[in-house]
Amino acid sequence: MTRYEPAIDLDSIDAIDVHVHIEVDSHGHASLPDDLAEAASKYFRTDGPRPDLDSVAAYYRERKTAAVVFSVDAVSELSHPPISSAEIAEGAARNCDIMIPFGSVDPRRSDALDRIRRQLDENGMRGFKFHPTVQGFDPSDERYYPLYADLQAAGAVALFHTGQTGIGAGLPGGRGLRLGLSNPILLDSVAADFPDLQIVMAHPSVPWQEEALAVATHKHNTWIDLSGWSPKYFPAELVRHANTQLKDRVLFGSDFPLLTPDRWRRDVETADLFKPEVLPGILKENAARLLGLPG
Repeated sequence: MTRYEPAIDLDSIDAIDVHVHIEVDSHGHASLPDDLAEAASKYFRTDGPRPDLDSVAAYYRERKTAAVVFSVDAVSELSHPPISSAEIAEGAARNCDIMIPFGSVDPRRSDALDRIRRQLDENGMRGFKFHPTVQGFDPSDERYYPLYADLQAAGAVALFHTGQTGIGAGLPGGRGLRLGLSNPILLDSVAADFPDLQIVMAHPSVPWQEEALAVATHKHNTWIDLSGWSPKYFPAELVRHANTQLKDRVLFGSDFPLLTPDRWRRDVETADLFKPEVLPGILKENAARLLGLPG
């Protein structure tokens, strides 16, 4: 097992995309069951390819953009085996000039804590991705606090999906997935009880954008990534905060492959949303500081 160690030259890249999904492994196994993958594609109006990790690395290398890569382990809720986080870490180690791996562990697994520790110690994960709606857990429930304590002790980032999701959209009953578990206000108690844990609230948190902004302005160990939405649809309050008091804790993220970094950057330039002095921080500098990348 090759342990990941970053080798990213910040001077050679233009941006850091903090939200990149690996949806297919080297054996062709998909991260989601077929019905959920199809529903997500319809929601995002895309039927594009799902590249493997090395292809994702080549794509981002061409664009001089580093990529935080992950999948989601939701085996308890979906009854579908996840893509191996160890394989993602190995792939990131092969591409350590352009990739940063985040792990994923289903918090409802009986051995979740052991799995997190192994991914930290053996694989060198720099953070972990959680999707409360898809994983079917309330992130504010104190039964998950030991997981957060380990991430805080390791200096690992906790990235949480927040807001609406295309996964399950349009299926009967949303396939049983509960949107309310991804309300960012549920992360307020986590941020309060783990003040040294760096928490990223992924996506514009529609329909709970004001809750996310309230948490971020009050708890300075929280960050917001701008993935999953074209910038031309960003809520005005989010843009205002990104240009002012949250300018040092807002991050570029695409949600690749469902939303590409090419489209995100094209739309952000066309919409002219962010102040020229703020945009470099959003695109690269804030993420480099969050991830502890040497400058």
